Amino acid sequence: MIHVLGAKQFVRREVEDLFASARRLEERVKRGGLDLLRGRIMATVFFEPSTRTRLSFEAAMLRLGGQVISTENAAQFSSAIKGETLEDSIRVIGAYADVIVLRHHEEGAAARAAAVSSVPVINAGDGPGEHPTQALLDLYAIYREKGRIDGLRVAMVGDLAYGRTVHSLTYLLSLFREIHIDFVSPPETPVPDHVLEYLEQRGVSWSRETDLERAAAQADVLYQTRIQKERFPSRELYERAYGRYVVDSGLLSRMRADAVIMHPLPRAGEIDPAVDADPRAAYFRQAAGGLYVRMALLCRCLGAALGTELGKPAGSWRKGVPLA
Repeated sequence: MIHVLGAKQFVRREVEDLFASARRLEERVKRGGLDLLRGRIMATVFFEPSTRTRLSFEAAMLRLGGQVISTENAAQFSSAIKGETLEDSIRVIGAYADVIVLRHHEEGAAARAAAVSSVPVINAGDGPGEHPTQALLDLYAIYREKGRIDGLRVAMVGDLAYGRTVHSLTYLLSLFREIHIDFVSPPETPVPDHVLEYLEQRGVSWSRETDLERAAAQADVLYQTRIQKERFPSRELYERAYGRYVVDSGLLSRMRADAVIMHPLPRAGEIDPAVDADPRAAYFRQAAGGLYVRMALLCRCLGAALGTELGKPAGSWRKGVPLA
């Protein structure tokens, strides 16, 4: 079985292959439906709210010819409210589905689920831990927008302590060459030491920054994140962190003409809607492209052979990471 639990499990070649598959699937979907996963069932089990992740996974499975069973608010509308353990729930759901997509409020929940599951488990976010599929689609968006990943300077902005997308994307970026990451956050939400230690071990250049304008002026990619009210231990700490760093027209004027602005969404005031019209604003394109990355992941987890159905791999559409 292939579980998707964290970004550290991937090597560069796997990421490149996944992107090649996503590109081929994107081209194929435009020509019509696919039957690669006909007869397969995916269960989406979400203990936390979600729009993009749940719907994009469900759309991905349907686009591949499969079927979906779902519980959107598992904390309220599953046997968890009766006291059933996560492990018992997963054992039962695995008898109904061929793959489980799990979002949970506890860090490490996906690993616990995988330990007892009879089918592949995909981590769709485990509390403040990781969100590996979001990071993969973020990286795919970076590649599509910039044409490369090697040699980029990335500014991570906002909630870096509880922002699981930041943690997972940082781990994936470390697979590439000559990357520099600027971590820009309020004092209340610094990037965790264990993330920085991982970068040190892999020889990745990084710095802490408090001046958003300075970091934005140097960035190839500005990755903005929401200050997550639901993760803070107190309202006072949240209010001290909220609204500190905002992308607006003034910041745009300081940024490079070929920079890219990204956000895992939803946003909550940290990007002015006026920025949406700027061609550097890539966050809606980023979300749309995630469908194809998740299609490729589902095929990988369920052993679907892409070669026969999709023909020869698509070539690189710009210079950058060679596509298999």
